[in-house]
Amino acid sequence: MEIKGAAFLYTLATLMITFAGFSALLFVIRQAAGAKLSLLDRFIVRNIMTYTFVLTAAALLPALFAFYDVEETWIWRVSGVLFALPMLSLQVTYPARRRKVVGAAPPFPIFAVFVVLGSAVTLAMLVCLLVSIRYAAAVYITALTMDFFTVVFGFLNALDIIMQQPMEVSDRPAPH
Repeated sequence: MEIKGAAFLYTLATLMITFAGFSALLFVIRQAAGAKLSLLDRFIVRNIMTYTFVLTAAALLPALFAFYDVEETWIWRVSGVLFALPMLSLQVTYPARRRKVVGAAPPFPIFAVFVVLGSAVTLAMLVCLLVSIRYAAAVYITALTMDFFTVVFGFLNALDIIMQQPMEVSDRPAPH
């Protein structure tokens, strides 16, 4: 049984994994150029990977339930809950986790978009799916897409911050 929006979800999952690989590659290239990875660098890479894999799993979850002939109404509700719980946990705890590792709160733009907007989108999706089944596929897919773009926004802002910091050179010799 093919569910509504399956092609879009597969495309989104592919885009998410590509983004995760590309973002991690940027840090590998930076390190290969002789830069020492900072705590912020490591924190960003770990978070990007974690968020992206939660989002990718959420993109694949509805199709997985469809393989078991789960009624479409329940596919979106259960997928919504299974996506929202870990995602909201990541979104809401981000400032505290960042402060613990890096020693500073996230800059306001990252907090506003990555934490506040992302959390609001995820929570709104969950409420909509639990209260009403009208446009369930659209609600789920829209939230997933918006959450992905909040992660992209957070990454681009973090990358801008990292690129403005002086580059600490590692102890190993630079490649020729």
